[in-house]
Amino acid sequence: MSFTWTERDASAVDLARILAADAVEKAGNGHPGTPISLAPIAYVLYQKVMRSDPSDPRWIGRDRFVLSAGHASMLQYAQLYLAGYGLELEDLKNLRQWESRTPGHPEFGHTDGVECTTGPLGTGVANAVGFAMSARRDRELFDPDAAPGTSVFDRFVYCVAGDGCMQEGVSSEASSLAATLNLGNLVLIYDDNRITIEGNTKIAFSEDVEARYAAYGWHTQHVDFTNGFTTYSENVEQLHQAIEAAKAVTDRPSFIRVTTIIGWPLPTKAGDHSVHGSKLGGAEIAGLKERLGFPAEPFAFDDSIVAYTRENAKRRAVEARGEWDQRFQVWRAQSAEKAELLDRCLRREAPEGLDAALPVFEPGKMSTRAASGKTLEALADVVPELWGGSADLAGSNNTTMKGVASFIPAERSSHEFTGAPGGRTLHFGIREHAMGDILNAIAMDGTTRAYGGTFLVFSDYMRPTPRLASLSKVPSIFVWTHDSVGVGEDGPTHQPIEQVMSLRLMPGLDVVRPGDANETAQAWGQTLRITDRPVALVLSRQDLPVLDRSEGTGLAGAENVAKGGYVLKEASAEPKVVLVGTGSELQLAVAAAEKLEADGVPARVVSLPCVEWFAAQDDAYRAEVLPAGVPKVVVEAGVTVGWKDLLGAETEAVGINRFGVSAPGDEVMEKLGVTADAVVAKAKELVG
Repeated sequence: MSFTWTERDASAVDLARILAADAVEKAGNGHPGTPISLAPIAYVLYQKVMRSDPSDPRWIGRDRFVLSAGHASMLQYAQLYLAGYGLELEDLKNLRQWESRTPGHPEFGHTDGVECTTGPLGTGVANAVGFAMSARRDRELFDPDAAPGTSVFDRFVYCVAGDGCMQEGVSSEASSLAATLNLGNLVLIYDDNRITIEGNTKIAFSEDVEARYAAYGWHTQHVDFTNGFTTYSENVEQLHQAIEAAKAVTDRPSFIRVTTIIGWPLPTKAGDHSVHGSKLGGAEIAGLKERLGFPAEPFAFDDSIVAYTRENAKRRAVEARGEWDQRFQVWRAQSAEKAELLDRCLRREAPEGLDAALPVFEPGKMSTRAASGKTLEALADVVPELWGGSADLAGSNNTTMKGVASFIPAERSSHEFTGAPGGRTLHFGIREHAMGDILNAIAMDGTTRAYGGTFLVFSDYMRPTPRLASLSKVPSIFVWTHDSVGVGEDGPTHQPIEQVMSLRLMPGLDVVRPGDANETAQAWGQTLRITDRPVALVLSRQDLPVLDRSEGTGLAGAENVAKGGYVLKEASAEPKVVLVGTGSELQLAVAAAEKLEADGVPARVVSLPCVEWFAAQDDAYRAEVLPAGVPKVVVEAGVTVGWKDLLGAETEAVGINRFGVSAPGDEVMEKLGVTADAVVAKAKELVG
């Protein structure tokens, strides 16, 4: 592809540098160094390479840009401003201020053109892998018969990362997986400036990163941006050539190491770690502006520069959309059923047959992880946009849909898993953190729904990811099994104690702990109806009673799960105590109520699978389920702290406030006091 570079392009790059310096200076803090030195790289991507449409930032045909080095947010904000994505000069002047559209780190859903929330270093690299996987899945789901490179769903993902990203383990997890999946639509640009907050990276970071990526199996290239201002146009042309070469490699992801000097061309501070995370000062900015030929006043520049970049971005968008829209209409005409599916997915609507497809389990015994697996099998045909897997725990998490191929290249098939186009079973490997970020990116892309599983205790490995999903308001699905000390013999390292309650502290995360198989099926149905926040399904390893809810048993239907909490069984008279059971311990509340009733103490049983869903109900409903003035005993095999805050001052809890022990699960429960008798004793104490 031909590449042109003019003096106006050079002026636009220098303007981006000036804007970064002035915006951080006005804010009084921020990260100016990288936005200044990487301005030409970002400009080449936005103005010369990426297929995009500033007038329609969510156009599905666009390429994706991820700023993994999210602290350098002005690098992206400047380009969004220059390309006309809706940011104006006043927004840049309000960098890092209350309710501005230019927060300190890019936030998905907050600023048009920002594809994902980044800031925790390395996260963006894993997000970029997720976006690349999403693009491949879209193609295989919506346009499976298109020849390579011809589908309207083909797109590239570009990611800019720094030394900090390369040091975080999550980037290694994700990059290893990207090579395994042959993600030829992913281009990672690494800013090799050898600077972090503490100074030169040689004090803590010594490996050859380019060689590391070559060892993963990536296509690698190197571009040197340290050879001075006089060869500036040669640098950007070499970068463009490297990007085009990367795009031509379709069987593996591409890594471009760009060696830079942080803050260049600052007159005295270029290359110094002080420019990483501090404002530059008036004298340094004045020297920069003098060198680049800009007025000394803050935010002063020739408006024609912005007029040029916006016109160029608009022209490129019109050309790209004209060609793409024509092909898209042909696809819609030839693929009516697929087009209808796409439209529903983009509206984030659950399929009409969802409720009817949910399985109903007969009374007996079954773990909720097994019930989840059977539910996924039942949903496979009804929810074709649903895909997922586990961090090497498919057999334990029950996350594999029966009869569904794997999302891996055919040459990586094993005797257990077959890779094929259209495969929906994800194999994340033992990479929980990367798995979570990949799920978030798929959710932010907005065309499909993905889930990922591991043991609940290992949610600690991936804790930043539900937090970012919650912050970004995206419907990622986390499947966490082995929910309590009921895990048994694996012992305290694998027995979660504090995890469930600590996850409930996360704003915007729905933590769902179904009490039996039928609650599990209904929990999946409600999860797939939720489109504006993540859901964590917390499931048991051990078998639990499948409650008999048939007519005459007095037990309410499992469809009430969507309310978060409901009266499972009413007391024989005005209740003197309410027993609240969650997840695996719902059975203990039921058993305890039977004992209390036999002793003349009317006891209501409430199932509380999801505190967040229950809290969303109106006051009248919640008061009806948990009436004021009636003591409550909640039973959950985890820490007891927090229940009074959640359910009221008259609440006591039966739980575990110590680590577990290696022994059979039932014995651990009994020895640690999580029993129906303990619930009865606590209830009688309260009724007194």
